[in-house]
Amino acid sequence: MTLRPLKPLALAFSITVALAACQKAEAPVAAAPVEVAPLQVDLSKVDSPAISLHASDIDPSIAACQDFNGFVNSKWLAANPVPADRTTWGAFPALGERSLHIQHEIAKAAAASAHPAGTMERKVGDFFSAGMDEAAIEAAGIAPIQPQLDRIAALASNAELPAFLGESYAKGMGMAFNFGAGADYLDSRTNIAYASQGGLSLPERAYYLEDREDYQAARAAFLLHVEKLMTLAGADAATAKAQAQQVLDFETRLAKASMGRVELRDPASRYNPVALDAADASTPNLSWTAFFAALDVPAPKTFSLAQPGFFKEFDAMLADVPLAQWQAWLRFRTLDSASPYLSSAFETANFEFYRQTLAGQKEMPPRWKRVLGALNGSIGEGFGQLYVAQAFPPESKAKMEALVKNLMQALKGRLENLDWMSEQTKAKALEKWSSFTPKIGYPDKWRDWTGLDVAKDGYAANVMAAAQFNTRFNLDKIGQPVDRTEWGMSPQTVNAYYRSTANEIVFPAAILQPPFFDANADDALNYGGIGAVIGHEMLHGFDDQGSKFDAVGNMANWWTDADRENFNARTGKLAAQYSAYEALPGLFVNGQLGLGENIADLGGVTVAFDALKAAQGEGFTDPNVDGYTQDQRFFMNWATVWRIAFTEAQLKQQITVGPHSPGMFRAIGAPSNLPAFAEAFSCKPGDKMVRSGEDRVVIW
Repeated sequence: MTLRPLKPLALAFSITVALAACQKAEAPVAAAPVEVAPLQVDLSKVDSPAISLHASDIDPSIAACQDFNGFVNSKWLAANPVPADRTTWGAFPALGERSLHIQHEIAKAAAASAHPAGTMERKVGDFFSAGMDEAAIEAAGIAPIQPQLDRIAALASNAELPAFLGESYAKGMGMAFNFGAGADYLDSRTNIAYASQGGLSLPERAYYLEDREDYQAARAAFLLHVEKLMTLAGADAATAKAQAQQVLDFETRLAKASMGRVELRDPASRYNPVALDAADASTPNLSWTAFFAALDVPAPKTFSLAQPGFFKEFDAMLADVPLAQWQAWLRFRTLDSASPYLSSAFETANFEFYRQTLAGQKEMPPRWKRVLGALNGSIGEGFGQLYVAQAFPPESKAKMEALVKNLMQALKGRLENLDWMSEQTKAKALEKWSSFTPKIGYPDKWRDWTGLDVAKDGYAANVMAAAQFNTRFNLDKIGQPVDRTEWGMSPQTVNAYYRSTANEIVFPAAILQPPFFDANADDALNYGGIGAVIGHEMLHGFDDQGSKFDAVGNMANWWTDADRENFNARTGKLAAQYSAYEALPGLFVNGQLGLGENIADLGGVTVAFDALKAAQGEGFTDPNVDGYTQDQRFFMNWATVWRIAFTEAQLKQQITVGPHSPGMFRAIGAPSNLPAFAEAFSCKPGDKMVRSGEDRVVIW
């Protein structure tokens, strides 16, 4: 699971498996890496963001024991408002900004170089050049997707819809549901096909079904957005207005048949293995046998057809939704997903609805950032080869490996000394602990991008070519062994994740910077930053959902009934704690939606503090940096990691959609349950940052 939800620019024509945060999309790899020649890149002009913990940021007028987030972060946030081209600002976004500037220098150097065709430098350079050629993009207009629009217009009956969907998915233009390869939950060494609910344009089903004021406003704005795209594509005003209502009605019906995000956290809701003939029988209007054939995938004996209620309704819609309404929806989805890569009118419409209206972003990012978003979405790992060569010193990887080892030992100690878990379950927990696989910085084996043609002209065509290329690689994994050397994030991504089906923890190169990691910082900062992040990812293996997978990554119950009941009682208290945090007047955190992340936070901070104490050893002399002890600086840097501000619209969306509690609550939630925090700051019972007795949550 990730530390925070990613917010990439929209990538058109994608084919995905919506399994869960704990199982990321996997990228196929080749046996031999592509040779990469060094680029001449000057990174001296890229500034490091001033987000590290500094004594000048601390506000001593705010009591640490009452408002720890305010004590550590309020001065910095007041001096650093959310930039106009963003919806959040703080530690993660600032590091993401620095990564983007490094990527920009690399992409410009690649575009200016004369590398041979087929090299990654050439692909990156040509992709970036095509994206920056605004004159050519304007001249192309809607032409790049006109063949797909013509194909939709040519549909003569509902009976032709399944074949059209198969064709579209094979091209990487799937839009009605999610489909792709993933590790089998019951045999994690083998990839199977997964089909799961999808087809919604708004962030979550609640936006269609509930009458909260901002949801009502979103639906009204969505109608105007659809109408605008249809008009830009040539429809008259009356037709565009009618089609917009058809699209909203279509997606509302899908939303009613979809599961909510809390339900989808349970891996059982995402895994429903069925035989192919049984799948065909369950959706008489959609032949899965024919669908696999259209994708050129050998017919499997079984695949996962999750959320059967959704597919029952989708199948009914294939028959009873009028063809004209289907065509309106398909036309809109094609236009909408392609808009970021078309002429300015389409791109602006996409920004105004998804970023400005729904998220409160004031300005569109500069073009180079938008193109880098598409580049990362299309050939991210390949681009990452160039990034690592320029921006990731080998000594950082070695120091991280030592930190991981120390955190592993601290976690083992915690597991061995649990007083609420039986020896039977504890043995299984330790077996899982012993099989953790850490990945640091970048893949040991790079993916091969041979066969992907990228042109210096044709921006949208490059995005579509990459989508089809990536789709083919993904589909070719169905029925094949899982390659556990693969990564689910590119090295230039400021994030980290745990994958339950591989029992692995992964830390891309870009996160290994202050305030998370600094090779020259004191131990307190590194353990309170990247150390707690390492612990967080490890503890995902033991959170309320990760704990449903065993040491080899199979979904299995390794708990006694009594231990699971005890665990659920403890995690239920944590969910209640977070549900009491009020983000905006009347809008509270959803403690159940964020439960896995909050369990990981609590455990991560706990084991990181243990590891700090072990690293200091007996006889440690505290340097009292800037007048603060090492224990204080540990917790202060944890809060610095979650230093973040939101636009109001983005905060509302985060509460509804995101599995991560807003950062201001993550800064205080875990420490408030730890006696070590109260001791470090001499807090007293009754202080807001002190939970005791039945109010305190103790898990790991």
